Amino acid sequence: FKSRRELMTSIIKFTALSGAKTESPPCYLLQVDDFCFLLDCGWDERFNTTVIENIKRHIHQIDAILLSHPDVVHLGALPYIVGKLGLKCPAYATVPVYKMGQMFMYDLYQSHHNSEEFDLFSLDDVDTAFDQVVQVKYSQTVQLKGKGHGLTITPFAAGHMVGGSIWKIVKEGEEEIVYAVDYNHKKERHLDGAVFDNLSRPHLLITDAYNAKSVQARRKERDKALLDKIVNTLRKNGNVLIAVDTAGRVLELSQLLDQMWRHQELGFGAYSIALLNNVSYNVVEFAKSQVEWMSEKLMRMFEDSRTNPFQFQHITVCHNLEELAKVSNPKAVLASTPDMDCGFSRDLFIQWCTNPHNSIIFTSKTAHGTIARTLIENLKVTSIDMDIRQRVLLQGVELEEYRIREKEKAAEETNKDKELMSDESDEEMEVEGVVLPTTPTTPRLTFKPPKHDLMMTDEGKARSSFFKQAKCFPMYHFKDDKLKWDEYGEPIRHEDYQINDISLMEKRDDEQKDYDSEQVPKIIPTKCVSEKQTIPVRGSLSFIDFEGRSDGDSIKRILSMMKPRQLIIVHGSPEATASLVKFACNNMNMDPNKVFAPSVGESVDATTESCIYQVKLTDALISGVNFAQAKDAELGWVDGQIYMNDGVDGIPILDILSQPQVTGHQNVFINPPRLSDFKNILTKAGIKAEFCGGVLVCNGVVAVRRTEGGKIGIEGCVCDDYYKVRQLLYDQFAII
Repeated sequence: FKSRRELMTSIIKFTALSGAKTESPPCYLLQVDDFCFLLDCGWDERFNTTVIENIKRHIHQIDAILLSHPDVVHLGALPYIVGKLGLKCPAYATVPVYKMGQMFMYDLYQSHHNSEEFDLFSLDDVDTAFDQVVQVKYSQTVQLKGKGHGLTITPFAAGHMVGGSIWKIVKEGEEEIVYAVDYNHKKERHLDGAVFDNLSRPHLLITDAYNAKSVQARRKERDKALLDKIVNTLRKNGNVLIAVDTAGRVLELSQLLDQMWRHQELGFGAYSIALLNNVSYNVVEFAKSQVEWMSEKLMRMFEDSRTNPFQFQHITVCHNLEELAKVSNPKAVLASTPDMDCGFSRDLFIQWCTNPHNSIIFTSKTAHGTIARTLIENLKVTSIDMDIRQRVLLQGVELEEYRIREKEKAAEETNKDKELMSDESDEEMEVEGVVLPTTPTTPRLTFKPPKHDLMMTDEGKARSSFFKQAKCFPMYHFKDDKLKWDEYGEPIRHEDYQINDISLMEKRDDEQKDYDSEQVPKIIPTKCVSEKQTIPVRGSLSFIDFEGRSDGDSIKRILSMMKPRQLIIVHGSPEATASLVKFACNNMNMDPNKVFAPSVGESVDATTESCIYQVKLTDALISGVNFAQAKDAELGWVDGQIYMNDGVDGIPILDILSQPQVTGHQNVFINPPRLSDFKNILTKAGIKAEFCGGVLVCNGVVAVRRTEGGKIGIEGCVCDDYYKVRQLLYDQFAII
């Protein structure tokens, strides 16, 4: 319910479901009038159920999902809320986020499945979730339909990962909302920086404080530190483990290493590099097809040399540890996952950390409590307690029990199939070409099929024809096959040309069995075992920041440049969040009442106008309202009474007044036309209309003019032309 003066203002509410005053994954609810966006749906490495419970409470409100980046931190919960919670709504993402997001989730599932029983979601859930994704391009404006009519969404490059997006949400003719988290304004090898040209002065900016207090080294210094660490370790005959993500920041690191290894004068050719994760081949292939989403430098390289920058010359792509073992030592390995709670990075860390010649390099800060974050916070650690998890083959009694269970399952399925077939056969009974259905009032008929004897009788035949039947003579049974013809004549029967050589047929059967056995691998029964151990850490540990996010000073400069009218700060430690709030109030001179830093579960009312409220209309009230069409909207006058609602949402209820309480009102004219447009309407109606000194003169007897107050007045003699012009003028208004 909006007053006439504030008709072009939306009700905007923001609720943090996760990632507010903490470093937990971002997940937020943004309500614009009646339409509700879910901004990202990240899940942490430990699969904390708090964010799932928060989403579950609002699952019925969500109308669309906006995904900003392809990693688990930004879309990790998508398979669960779609596959398990049954969320049915479109999710909008760029093409790389769609493709690389699947790679992230496939690798995450397989990494856990390789070492533990994992049932939070399945690969089918991943496929189902990404089937709902609507793929868009940068700067492509998408107009929402149905409930979201009038809303448009547009993604802009964020610079953090390939396809990463800053989302701009616009209500037609009203507020502009920008959702920008984890952006990077600096150019890198495979990505250009974030784009802020079209994002200045938004009504509401939702941004993060993750790096608000961080200070980054220059890119050349970070590149040199990484290469020095790798080369020094390799020259000592040690191996290097670089913990990276699946399909995001790993592209930047792989580009860096492959380019360095191309310079023969540096002497790196004697050492090996490998990319190791469960979907590494697909990641590289997708990267080859997404060069247009990357930096101009890579685009020029591709256009000039006609060689794809992701056609690696020195990086070996591996899918498992067996393939990695074939790569010669010493070697540097880019392995997922970055948190080391699962995946090949965890397995290699356990194998390599005990050797003092090896090095382990962390390239991103993960969530608190993970193995990687624990080691980053204490790089001088000498030992660490870990669960050694692995999947082993079943043996002995366990294998026999497994086989018995499988046989019981197979027997149950066979019985179910038999029952299903018997139920289907009982539904209809066919007797000599006549189908006799069984009903509760008709006894079940049990005709036996006639035996083919010399004498054929008429038993069991249904005589339903009025005409006389031809006389049947006794004969031997013979089935006469009818010849079938098509446009090419009689079809060929392959059995007529089949070679009845038994030995040859047996040989073919054996070959087919061997082929089937090769094509359908046997399911090998396994189980997961876990053992707590204290692992000595003798290798070198180091952290080099390759997260690809803007640092604190850059974030503050960008905020000063954008000059938002309202600001919501999320996704950062309490200290970083407070630092950014202080900067906005003191340095940007923003009103403290316009700067919000909500906690998890807290809602923020970011409505621009303070005198606009949301109410629920009862069915009785709506049924008595006469609506008038005004452009794309319908307007009506309401006389009602507000009752406070003590329900869950707490939204007041507007109910109908009794008839004696309705005092009536003067007609309100809305949507006044322009005189130039009205002139065209008069001309089409056969009325001669001309402008004379700003006054529209109609047929020389009626004058239509706009007054100083902006209203439209009509003057003239009382005649047919006057009433006709007045009616045409009234038709242009929505009168309520």
